Amino acid sequence: MELNLTDLSTSSNHAEERQVKVLILGSGPAGLSAALYTARADLDPVVLTGMELGGQVSLTHLVENYPGFPDGVGGPEMVELFQKQAERFGATLVFDSAVEVDLSKRPFRVKGYNSNYLAGSLIITTGATPRHLDVPGETELTGRGVSYCATCDGWFFKDKDVVVVGGGDSALEEGLFLTRYASSITVIHRRDELRAGQILQDRAFANSKVHFIWDSFVTEIIGSEAVDSVRLKNLKTGEETVHNTDGVFIFVGHTPNTQLFADQLEMDERGYLIIDKYMRASVTGVYAAGEVADPHFRQVITSAGMGAAAAIDAGRFLDSISSE
Repeated sequence: MELNLTDLSTSSNHAEERQVKVLILGSGPAGLSAALYTARADLDPVVLTGMELGGQVSLTHLVENYPGFPDGVGGPEMVELFQKQAERFGATLVFDSAVEVDLSKRPFRVKGYNSNYLAGSLIITTGATPRHLDVPGETELTGRGVSYCATCDGWFFKDKDVVVVGGGDSALEEGLFLTRYASSITVIHRRDELRAGQILQDRAFANSKVHFIWDSFVTEIIGSEAVDSVRLKNLKTGEETVHNTDGVFIFVGHTPNTQLFADQLEMDERGYLIIDKYMRASVTGVYAAGEVADPHFRQVITSAGMGAAAAIDAGRFLDSISSE
């Protein structure tokens, strides 16, 4: 569900200031799992949903690798179930986004479009955004042949020909995963050599299903109801060609949604929040869970688990300071 900013009539500069025990930023699996656990602990969590309820999983047609759903579950349906369960125990979801945070002292101050919040503890689950190619057809055909997650969508391309865009570890890992389903995978890379680790390269080169188009990039994704081809341009010769395909998997990196926390929380060189095994960020009382702090797994189940862990420790933190 999207938040239409044009409908927001109240400026955050003049908004009410709301005190909450636990404020959760983001409503994907990590955020809603954190909401469930903190709600069951009677911490009355408030979730700022962000611009899209459910995050990336809400765009996934079918999730088949989450326990308890042997026949799979649609991404939007899963988000709705997560939401209902969290709300049943008292979580409050607010269709708002954080635009400014101050973590210099507790309670933490968070400014949204609609309201300002003073939070005893903060759980950050703002996720990461897959980098896009920004070419014609990409947006229109997302979910109809264009995907950013082989683990999520690979099964739908059984016995089909697909292309994988990218040359790093993620591209080869996901491409090799796709060989379980697709009849052929063509890796399209801008350079004449891969950036992925040597072990992944060796596996890819040894797999008869995997093919390569070098020194090329996608300039257009073509199709009406679904993807049927991509237009490519060779960087060295300038030649343009059309390559037929049933699907386009794009793995040119993710960008963690951490811009709000610059100079306030420790991050790695890629911008992911640095956390310990208890999901604690570098400021006491601040936690992070899901893809905002996980560049490795990026799965619904791992994000949900991280959200639960963050919630449990946030509850213990609040108990400890209340007894002081």
